[in-house]
Amino acid sequence: MSAESAPAADASALLRNRGFVGLLGYRVLAMLSYQIVAVTVGWHVYELTRDALALGLIGLAEVIPYFCFALFAGYAVDHLPRRKLGLFACLGLCATTLTLAGVAAGVLPAGFGGFGTLTIYAAIAVNGVVRAFLAPVYMSLFARVLRREQFARGAGVSSVAMQTGLVAGPALGGLLVAWGGKGLAYLVAAGFAAAAALAVVSLRVTEPPLPSERAPVFRSIGEGLRFVFNTQVVLGAQALDMFSVLFGGAVALLPAFIGEVLHAGPEALGLLRAAPAAGAVLVGLYLARRPLQRHAGRVLLVAVAGFGLCIIGFALSRQLWLSALMLMLSGMCDGVSVVLRSTILQLATPDHMRGRVSSINGIFIGSSNELGAFESGVAARLLGLVPSVIFGGCMTLAVVGVTAKLAPKLRRLDLRDLQ
Repeated sequence: MSAESAPAADASALLRNRGFVGLLGYRVLAMLSYQIVAVTVGWHVYELTRDALALGLIGLAEVIPYFCFALFAGYAVDHLPRRKLGLFACLGLCATTLTLAGVAAGVLPAGFGGFGTLTIYAAIAVNGVVRAFLAPVYMSLFARVLRREQFARGAGVSSVAMQTGLVAGPALGGLLVAWGGKGLAYLVAAGFAAAAALAVVSLRVTEPPLPSERAPVFRSIGEGLRFVFNTQVVLGAQALDMFSVLFGGAVALLPAFIGEVLHAGPEALGLLRAAPAAGAVLVGLYLARRPLQRHAGRVLLVAVAGFGLCIIGFALSRQLWLSALMLMLSGMCDGVSVVLRSTILQLATPDHMRGRVSSINGIFIGSSNELGAFESGVAARLLGLVPSVIFGGCMTLAVVGVTAKLAPKLRRLDLRDLQ
C-alpha cells in the first residue's frame, strides 16, 4: 500500500468497525430526533400562543434542567452500565416526543388551568434532562470502540456526522411540518429516538468493570471538577472554545445583518446558516483522512484566531457571497477546534472519569452557545450591529492571546505526548 493511500485506508477502517458505526448511529439518530423536535415545537408553541416570548421560554425550559442534571448524569455514566443509560435516555426522548405528538393530535391537553402550554414545556424540560446523558454516554463508549491511536481520526469522522445532523435535522423537521403537520414530525422524531435506543443497546463493546464501591455523589463530582481545573490542556481547550463562541458568535444576529447590512431576502438566511456547517463538514472530512498529531496546541490556537478574523471579515462584508464565504471559513476554523478539543478530551481523560468530564464539557459548550446569543444581542444594542460583531471578533483574538500566555502546556501540546 502506498503512503498516499494509507490515510484513506485508515479512515475506511473506522467505517468497517461495527462498534464505531453503531455508536455514530446512536448519536446521529438521537440528534436528528432532538433537532426535529426543536423545530416542530417552536412552530407548535407559536401557533398556540402567537407570543415571541413563549418561543424564548422553550430554550429556557430545556437549558435549566440540562444544567441542573448534567453533573449528576456524568456521575451516573461513570458508575452505571453505559449502554443501559444510553437506552433509557433514548427511550425518554421517545416518550416525551410521543407526548408532544399526543398534544398535537388533541389526545392530550396542551396545558392546564391558565397555563395553555404547560404540557409542552414539561415535555421539553424532560428532554433537557435526557439530553444531559446523551453526550457523556457517547464519549465514554467512544473510548471503548476505538484504539487510542484512532481517536484523532475518529473525532474527524464524528465531527462530519454531527455537522451533517445539525444541517439535516432542522431541514427535515421543517419539511415534515410543512408536508404532514406537527403530529407526523413528532412521530418521525420518536422513530429516530427509538432507532437510537436500538443502536446503543445492540453495540458490540466491552464496558469497563463497575466500581466495587461507589463514591459519594458530590465527592465524585468534585473529583471530576478538580481534574478539569487542574489539567491545563483540558481546561485551556474548553475555556478557549467557550469564550470564542461567547464573544465570536454572529449567527444569532444573522436576520438583522440580512435586513440592515446585506439588504437580502429571507432566502439568504438559509444560505448563511448553512455556510459554517458546510465549512465544518469539509474540514472534518480532511481531518478524518489526515488527522493532526504534531503541534496540535499551536494549530488549535491558530484555528480559533482564524475564527475571530473570519467573524471580523463577516462584519465588514457588504456582499452576500463574501459574507457566506467568511462564515464558511469560520466553520472550517471551528471544525479544526472541535476535532482537536474532542481528541484532547479523549486522550487526556482517564476512562473512569469520562462521563463526568464530558458533562463538564457540555456545560462549558452549552453555556457559551446560550450566553453567546445573549451577549451578541446586548452588544448590538449598546454598540450597534456591525461594531458589536467586530468587537466580538477582537475579543476572540484577545482570548487566544491570553490562553497562549496562561496555558503554555496547551500551546506546546503534541497529541503524540498523550497517546
